[in-house]
Amino acid sequence: MRSFDIIADSAANLTDEMIETYDIGVVSYSVNIDGTEMESYVKGADSEEIAKKFYDAMREDKNTKTTLVNAGKIIDAVTPCFEAGRDVLFVSLSSTISGTYSQAKFAAEELAKTYPDRKMLIFDSYNAGLGEGLFALYAAKLRDMDYSIDECYEWMESNKFRLNSVFTVSSLKYLKRGGRISATLAIAGTLLNIKPILWADENGKIVSMGVERGRKKAIAKLAETFAQRVEHPDNQIVAISHADCLEDALLLRDMVMEHGAKQVEIAMFEICTGSHVGPGSLALFYLGSERGKEEKKSSALAKALAMFKKKP
Repeated sequence: MRSFDIIADSAANLTDEMIETYDIGVVSYSVNIDGTEMESYVKGADSEEIAKKFYDAMREDKNTKTTLVNAGKIIDAVTPCFEAGRDVLFVSLSSTISGTYSQAKFAAEELAKTYPDRKMLIFDSYNAGLGEGLFALYAAKLRDMDYSIDECYEWMESNKFRLNSVFTVSSLKYLKRGGRISATLAIAGTLLNIKPILWADENGKIVSMGVERGRKKAIAKLAETFAQRVEHPDNQIVAISHADCLEDALLLRDMVMEHGAKQVEIAMFEICTGSHVGPGSLALFYLGSERGKEEKKSSALAKALAMFKKKP
């Protein structure tokens, strides 16, 4: 019997298959479409169908917004684990873009009053989407190899800034709506068919890597960046999220496989994160050069990935 459970918020973008295969719990964000509230993730529901409806609503310019995962939801998810005598490793959306991490810390403090002998470790992924979700998958793999909760947490912290996230968007209006670019730049970019290349930096913030003229060049740039920064692509999970643009995701998959990727997971962008970047967004996640640095340190990452071959 395992000694701890793994729970992630739904911004981790885990597919139903990943959740079932790796036995990961999910606490859902809420989204609102023209006054109607719905959950980002519902166990047993068709997550892709939920996402398609949401992105269609965005295309129709309906009013959409998201609500963070509050402490109450987290307490409700963790309590059964504690009751069963298991500790919890909670994987959170970056604290730089959401208050969920703070809510998880508060939930842990409250739970400690009732369950002083149980442990809840909270991992701030400094990432979003499958950039967060990959940490949950790697932690689950280590857990199932009988690594302890502390060993899993240490692995995640040690490799936090090696998880690269790079993406492009189809329309600039959603970045403008979120205050990430100015209205003037959004209008000019749309007229000139400019597609930004963005990534999560060493501070966990979304910043620009540059721009490309046209969608195909933007997708090619994602793959080029992958080739420049990835390490050991044949020995890791590479992930792609798309906001209802599967053909582009498949094209990007083929490109990164040409650069050595062997296992590539594709998922529909979950709607909490997707609401901020809009339909047509395409993101790529992988382990490589440490964020904020250009040089690669293959020996460090090689050692981290070697843990998945066998437990010493």
